[in-house]
Formats: sequence, C-alpha cells, structure tokens
Amino acid sequence: MNMYDLIVKKKRGGTLAADEIRWMIRGYTDGKIPDYQMSAMMMAICFVGMSDEETKDLTLAMAKSGDMLDLSAIKGIKVDKHSTGGVGDKTSLVLAPLVASLGVPVAKMSGRGLGHTGGTIDKLESFTGFRTSLSTDEFIHNVNTIHIAVAGQTANLAPADKKLYALRDVTGTVDQMSLIASSIMSKKLASGADAIVLDVKTGDGAFMKNLEDSRALAQEMVSIGRLAGKDVSAVISDMDQPLGFAVGNALEVKEAIDTLRGKGPADLEELALVLGSYMAVKAGRASDVREAEEMLRESLLGGMAFDVFCRFIRAQGGDPKDARDPDRLPRARYREEALSPKTGYISDIATEEIGRICLLLGGGRQTKDSRVDLSVGLVLRKKKGDSVKEGESLAVIHAGDRALLKEAKRRLVQAYSFSEEKPDPVPLIKDII
Repeated sequence: MNMYDLIVKKKRGGTLAADEIRWMIRGYTDGKIPDYQMSAMMMAICFVGMSDEETKDLTLAMAKSGDMLDLSAIKGIKVDKHSTGGVGDKTSLVLAPLVASLGVPVAKMSGRGLGHTGGTIDKLESFTGFRTSLSTDEFIHNVNTIHIAVAGQTANLAPADKKLYALRDVTGTVDQMSLIASSIMSKKLASGADAIVLDVKTGDGAFMKNLEDSRALAQEMVSIGRLAGKDVSAVISDMDQPLGFAVGNALEVKEAIDTLRGKGPADLEELALVLGSYMAVKAGRASDVREAEEMLRESLLGGMAFDVFCRFIRAQGGDPKDARDPDRLPRARYREEALSPKTGYISDIATEEIGRICLLLGGGRQTKDSRVDLSVGLVLRKKKGDSVKEGESLAVIHAGDRALLKEAKRRLVQAYSFSEEKPDPVPLIKDII
C-alpha cells in the first residue's frame, strides 16, 4: 500500500477501503506521509467526493488516531455543542455559560479559526492569560465545580484531525461535506460528551451554501453520532449575513458579553436560546424545549449566565475584570467608518466576503503559522432589511494597518447590495434534525 496509488485511485473516482483509510490516517499522523501528498488527497476528495461508508471510516480512523477521552468522572449527562463555522459566530461564548448556569455539565472541545470563519479558542485568548490547554484532571474538575470547561484540541485527542484541520485551512480544501462531517464528529466522538447539539450553518457565509447541502451534512453527522451511541441533534441556522454585528475576535467577545448581560443582538440571543434548550433537554434539566427556553431566558436576564462566564474566565487563567470592563480587551490602532454609496434598503450582504475582509485585516490565518491579531475586525451598522441613506455608516473597520484599512473599506462597501423596496425577513432557524 502506498499513498501515490491511493491518490490516483481517489482521483479517478474510486472508493477507498476501510483498511486503506486507516493506513493513510495512521501514516499521516505519524509523519510518514508528507503534507503535499495529503493535500493532493484532500483536493481529490473535494473534486470526487466520498461515499457514506468512506466518510464513516474516515471519522472513526481520525477519532481513534489518539486518546479517547474518558469523562465518566463528571457527574450527570455531559453535553457539547459544535458549529460548522460562520461569520461573526460567537455563539459558544454565550451558550456554554448560559447552559452551565442551569447546572448542566458543559464539557466543550473547541477549535481555532478555519478559512473565513472564526474559532472559539482564538476569541477566548482575547482574555490575557486565558488557557485553553487543560489537563484532563483540570477539565473534569472545572466541569464538576462550575459546570463548564472549554479546551482546545489536545495533541493526543484526534491528532489526525488536528493536522488535517490546519492543512485544509491553507490549501482550499475546507468546504467539502465529508471532510467537514468527519472532522467535526471525530473530535466529538473522541472528546467523551454524552450528548451533542450541532449548529449547522447555511448560506453565503457558511461552508454549505444551500439548504439542501446543509440538511445532508446535518443528517450525515447525526447519523454518525447515533451509530457511535451518542444523543445528537442538529439545528440548521441562517448564515446569509453575519450573526450579530461584530466580526473579529475581541470585538465578538465584547458582543457576547453584551448578550450575557441581556443587551446583545436579537439573532445571537435567539440562536443561543434555541441551541441551549436542546442541550438542557438532553441533559435532563428540562422536560421539553419550551420549559428549557424559559429557564435559560430567566438566567440570562437575571445575570446568572454572566456570573458563570466570569467564574469560567477566572478558572482558566483569565482576568474576569476584562469581562466586567470589556474596554480592557485588545483594541485596534485605527477605526474608520465605511459609508454607504446609496440610499435605500440593504438587500444582501456578501457574508463570506465579510469574513475574508476580517482575514485580510489579520483576524484569521492565511498560512498555518500566521499570527492572529485579536483586536481587528469590523462592526456592522446595517444588516439586511435596514434602511440606509447615502453617506451613512455601513460598518466600522478596526485595523492595525492603514493600507489594509483602506482596502478593507473598499471591499466592504462592495459587499453590500441595495434595493428600493424593503426585502422580506428571513427566519434565523431553518430546520431542526
């Protein structure tokens, strides 16, 4: 068996056998298969696709490439949540402490930014000293004491996925359904949670651009999870415009803090309540989603969720003063308004382009070794359906470099489309599987 033959086989539309996939994943994890050959395989998969059986075999091979985390020492039903990635998607920052405030053990493994989408780990590192590298004992202790821990993927947890994740990010091989499904579910199967709620994004800012593909991805991941004995549901949510208003790490943290204080954008709050309701029901904390939503809303408005967030920041090495006073978080050197060239209504926003503008400013990775600038990004002033006058602000650009700021402003204005008539509103929640 050799990698050259497997690449050619897949390129020509062949189906990889389970033992071939296990050999390939083991060889790549051990460093015997170089990046350039695995890049070729990833690109072949993007062009040719994978069967359901191949996807399942790939998921299991990646999950078993390292340690399978044992969380049996955590009391209660452990729940986790994962998003397929979007623009301005800071949901986990709100959702995890909100659900934990009900006493539900939230044992969450999170990732870094991928392509034009942000990552929870990058956002949390906006807090000086915050640690996402936790020992298993620390992770379990935090969940047992404050009901929440969020950790990055350790070297021994699905290490094959960790290597592939970084490789796909910089080789244009992110947006392939089987690769997304296997990446997400391999980590979830290895990370030890009992129940999982998936937030599957659909639309221009998502990896799945249409509802049909998003449903197929959701069904595939739910099926993989259930075959592995996990209680899994998927919520399909709109990503034809950024979630909330802020895009960029520290800016999104500030917006999440506002939401935990009951002053955040309506769409972010709605999504957190929907996802949180399913998590609470799976954990046995509520009998149905309606009861769960009432409990979560009370926690949000009563400040309990924000209190848990502050304890969580302290428990992982951060300073909760940064949460109570978000102006202490990283701030960009330059800020300028991007002005509307027209009068009318916002009919469309090129959401992936908004994510790529944040990437241009330094808010994400363009190579595997790129350093992320946590302070940069943009805050939208106008979203779909809003009225706007010529010369009125569309967004505020936060940048560390004037040349990049100028280019970001030019591209942002072009990312907006206008109409004379107000467009019909679009529901945030598309489907639940």
